[in-house]
Amino acid sequence: MPQASQFKPAWWLPNKHLQTMGAKWLNRHISIQTLDETLTLPDGDFADLTWTEKPTPNNTKPIIVLLHGLHGSKNSHYIKGMFQAIQKQGWIGVLIHFRGCSGRPNRFAHSYHCGFTDDIHYFTNYLTEHYKHCKFAIIGYSLGGNVVAKFLSEAPNAPYAAAIVVCAPLHLKSCSSKISQGTSKIYQKYLVDMLKQATKEKITLNLIDNITENDLDNIITLREFDNAVTAPLHGFENADDYYQQSSARDLLPLVQTPSLFIHAKDDPFLCHQSVTSLESLPSNIIFEISNHGGHVGFISGSNIRKPHYWLESRIPQFLQDYL
Repeated sequence: MPQASQFKPAWWLPNKHLQTMGAKWLNRHISIQTLDETLTLPDGDFADLTWTEKPTPNNTKPIIVLLHGLHGSKNSHYIKGMFQAIQKQGWIGVLIHFRGCSGRPNRFAHSYHCGFTDDIHYFTNYLTEHYKHCKFAIIGYSLGGNVVAKFLSEAPNAPYAAAIVVCAPLHLKSCSSKISQGTSKIYQKYLVDMLKQATKEKITLNLIDNITENDLDNIITLREFDNAVTAPLHGFENADDYYQQSSARDLLPLVQTPSLFIHAKDDPFLCHQSVTSLESLPSNIIFEISNHGGHVGFISGSNIRKPHYWLESRIPQFLQDYL
């Protein structure tokens, strides 16, 4: 059963919007030296990796795999913050960018979506082949969290000692509806505009020919984008078919990896009732729910000049028991 989180929001960031946008507003200046690597995928496309350090062949440090959210990257504030937290633990972090999110378009019309697990399956095999002496853990944020959960349901023998899923849209249909209502529309516009721009770049490169820039300009909601672009490019009948096949919520009983799911009731991206309407959970899953926190926010502390990014302490705390 879900349990209450210990997170307490900062008094000066009391609501969901301040929590969600706080990390960007606070303009964190995190400078981390990283190493980039390009992984060639079986279908001829590529995925760009970013490492906090490249493991040596005989490395025994734990390796923590990160999956970012929709249109995120190594520059996302939550990725940089977690990289820093991972380094403090003496572990190695590696971000696998979803296709087209590393600053350059991928080679095909299709790229990634909430249920696209092919690349994490391949990268997991790559890790176990090259660093078989290491322990592994995996963290997924937002869209990447749903991908992690779906992947773990498909791979009960995955080599990860533990997993973390943060603010994931585990029930896509209700979350798509939620983000198109009320003040959540401000986030929808931000995300849809980014998705439309990335699609226009592919049209310019002649990678997409089933939709025009004028068609894109008429798209307003995330559901409309998924119906017109995401679904047809990835083999789904429509948005509803995509949402049904890609949502991880009802697959959680198949997950065997020790896992921590972190969720906030006031997340403006997610439909709280649908995401958490789980009849039962396996004993290896902890589902922590806080009253506040927004979407990948979770900022606490009493000092405005020294905010505490709670995820960067809670996640390593959970992983330490397994690594």
